[in-house]
Amino acid sequence: MTKPSDDDASIEVSSPACSMHEADDAYMGFLGKDELTALLNELHEAGRAAARVAIESIHAAGGGPIAELMRKIQWDEACWQTMLIRRIIALDGTLSPKADASYNEAMAIADLGERIALLNRSQGSVARKLHGALPRVRDGRLRADLAEKLRSLEDNIALIDDVVTRNS
Repeated sequence: MTKPSDDDASIEVSSPACSMHEADDAYMGFLGKDELTALLNELHEAGRAAARVAIESIHAAGGGPIAELMRKIQWDEACWQTMLIRRIIALDGTLSPKADASYNEAMAIADLGERIALLNRSQGSVARKLHGALPRVRDGRLRADLAEKLRSLEDNIALIDDVVTRNS
């Protein structure tokens, strides 16, 4: 065993305090600010497209259970738009001015049942994306809001499946 020298006195032997709380979200496996803003904008675009398809479909249905269901979809999407816009602004993000391409694709379909089935597939795609992203959202309140949006999407998908099945 060797005797410590005077040079050893300047060596720091304690570990520094943990600073993981200061690490960037992306470093920790969470969505970074830019990724989170992009996700929220994508949800915003898809929701705006779904609301527009729902409004057009209400007019095409003229009444009955399909029109009522489309009113519910349109209302839900409009409510979620408010949350998404607030969250994007809170992140100092820029709101996307475009609507999801699914609007044009859906409106090109003349048959109302087929259009609603496409809307439902688009909503399913959004739900899958949101489900995959939720574990990577660090902000607990935002994660709760997005989980509630996911639940709403899943409920609406099930309602559309039911109405389309009964009316086919």
